[in-house]
Amino acid sequence: MDRSKHRMRNRVRAARTCLHPPDLAERSRRIAHHTQSLLADQETVMVYASKPGEVDTSGLIRTFLDQGVRLVVPIIERETRSLRLSRLEDPAVLVPSTFGVPEPIGHELPVEPDEIDAVVVPMLGFDRAGNRLGYGAGYYDRFLEAHPIEVKVGIALACQEFEAIPTDPYDVAMDWVVTEDGPIRCSNPD
Repeated sequence: MDRSKHRMRNRVRAARTCLHPPDLAERSRRIAHHTQSLLADQETVMVYASKPGEVDTSGLIRTFLDQGVRLVVPIIERETRSLRLSRLEDPAVLVPSTFGVPEPIGHELPVEPDEIDAVVVPMLGFDRAGNRLGYGAGYYDRFLEAHPIEVKVGIALACQEFEAIPTDPYDVAMDWVVTEDGPIRCSNPD
């Protein structure tokens, strides 16, 4: 199964690199709009801060902040292979950190996982059952297993969809996937 996921990751990375920056920016804008609409009634939302090549979450972060949503971003703890959480009040404090992911290093405002109503996570691939192909380190799966969040949303480009993603027992499925074409309610029976 690991080889299958590895091949899928390589295929999606290659497809993403073919997108011109203006095209990725427009698709990211549409994804942000659909995600904001889906989560409009949530008070505290955890959103990953995107790095180059990913669906750009900077617009979504700005929109949530402008609407008064209590915004939380993850900070990668490489040593413990876990995530810690920080409230984000100003995106200007985000700086590239672990794996190049923007994090509020030096400006952390700790948040407890049980305060989060919804989480938005990155995906390299997905299927309509809500299975997510991540980067392979398991940070989000471990976090979501330890801290079940009511609404789990993965965001990706429509071209990142697979018919089926192979799963392992520790994989946590998404409730929703949002692409530039709109939200997809996942069919996972959990």
